[in-house]
Amino acid sequence: MSNPSQLDAIDSRYSALAESSCCLSCGGAASRCDIQPGQVCIDLGSGRGADALRMAADVGPGGRVYGVDVAAGMLEKARRTAERLGVTNVEFVRSELERIDLPDRVADWLTSNCTLNHAADKSKVWKEIFRVLKKGGRFVVSDIYAVDPIDDRYRNDPEAVAECWAGAILRDEYLRCIEEAGLTAVQVLEESKPYDKGHGRVASWTLTGMRPAGCRCGTAP
Repeated sequence: MSNPSQLDAIDSRYSALAESSCCLSCGGAASRCDIQPGQVCIDLGSGRGADALRMAADVGPGGRVYGVDVAAGMLEKARRTAERLGVTNVEFVRSELERIDLPDRVADWLTSNCTLNHAADKSKVWKEIFRVLKKGGRFVVSDIYAVDPIDDRYRNDPEAVAECWAGAILRDEYLRCIEEAGLTAVQVLEESKPYDKGHGRVASWTLTGMRPAGCRCGTAP
């Protein structure tokens, strides 16, 4: 489970930005998904709900989309927007990433934009992604990784983690978390050059992969 003070810092920062016009995500994970009518999709770190609402249009009335976020202000904004637009096949769920409040094997697609770096336990997040995907289900995730290890004084600072840089882990560790969760066919779709952010040096990337259609005994239900 995430550190409560870290969750509070993330909630406070992003709830305060719910009504702003600033851009809050990196990458364009949802645009890289081949979403079909009738499918079920999850957007982790759904924020104001823009991507979730677009996916709701893609899956149509026979499908469903779940937007997952920890920031109460963002969820409130997203729900108001869905109600105003008359979108009924989307649901916004308040949940931490390490314990996603959704059933096993529910999703055909999972997307996320620059959110997973906030989680204290990345390994657990990726195991949760495996759990909520259907067999053969796919993910597209845009995020950052640390080029050099983040100093512990920042990694353990909830405010720095909420600023979307101090929680970043190294590239190899990131890929290892995905592999150990049981996800396969992992590809890097896009990757930036390293750049300075906060008191660290990071890079942005977008990855895709899938939960195998066959049995991977011992990994997850």
